Amino acid sequence: MSIPGHDDSQQWLCEARRVLVEAAAALTAMKERLDPEAWAGAMRLLLSARGRVVVLGMGKSGAVARKLAGTLSSTGTPALFLHPAEGAHGDLGMLAPEDVVIALSYSGETDEILALLPAIAHLRVPLIALTGRPHSTLGRAAAAVLDVSVDREACPMNLAPTTSTTAMIALGDALAVSLMVARRFTEHDYARLHPAGTLGRRLTLRVADLMRTGDAVAVVPETASVFDALFAITQAHAGAAIIVDDAGRVAGLIADGDIRRHLLLDRDILARPARDVMTRRPGLVSPDLLAVEGLRLLEEFHPDPGTSVGEAPVVDAEGRPLGMLMLKDFVKTGIV
Repeated sequence: MSIPGHDDSQQWLCEARRVLVEAAAALTAMKERLDPEAWAGAMRLLLSARGRVVVLGMGKSGAVARKLAGTLSSTGTPALFLHPAEGAHGDLGMLAPEDVVIALSYSGETDEILALLPAIAHLRVPLIALTGRPHSTLGRAAAAVLDVSVDREACPMNLAPTTSTTAMIALGDALAVSLMVARRFTEHDYARLHPAGTLGRRLTLRVADLMRTGDAVAVVPETASVFDALFAITQAHAGAAIIVDDAGRVAGLIADGDIRRHLLLDRDILARPARDVMTRRPGLVSPDLLAVEGLRLLEEFHPDPGTSVGEAPVVDAEGRPLGMLMLKDFVKTGIV
């Protein structure tokens, strides 16, 4: 095998573009010949199933099958991958009469899948085939056949599964998305299944989950000095202190930036009462709000002219502080 030289870069680029063009052409051709009756039949089988979708595939088709099972599960259609070879040695017990099977085999003659067909038929489990040969053994056994045939593989030798697996992936995605639409699967449903993802956090986290509490919140009475407020801010590693009145309700907010700006005008400011420097009537947030709604409020709050506050007190129904909502914590959690 010869070692490529530096002057081969243009050839590499041309080859990459050729593969992409062939894949795009194969997908366009598959779209044009998609059988409406076969597609409707497959959709009805999947939508009427009271169990799970069990996806089968060997080799490269097996990798696509795993991906399809994952995509279905994450978009509202419970699914699992069953390795055909393991299925013949006991794992077929995963299959229940209320399930639906999707089998992926380009040739339609994969031995490990064909070995399972009698058991699938015995359980009366509906079978959907994704194959490049609709009239193969697998195709003839299926209740619905989806044609993923391609003219040739992108592999120069027309051997390695390349364009054919692209076609399988695309048609599998089309199935998953069509089922999402049919089930009226919403972004809230998606977030429920993806609690650790950005969307999940945006649609499930509440202000109470994100706010800082305890020693991480600086709270001082309005009669305290500006120095006391600055000391509390420093101890809490915060950017602002909540100023409370005699009843313990929020009276204002004082940020470390406010203190610095006042120091430029009056070096004796540290000895003055915090109420002389604080931002009065700061924006307040309820702990029950969604965190994204809290973020929207935080961005809309308009402190007194010349101030800049990236924090908002979280209060109870009486206006007493429960915690502090900080803009930087939205960044840390990936919500923004």
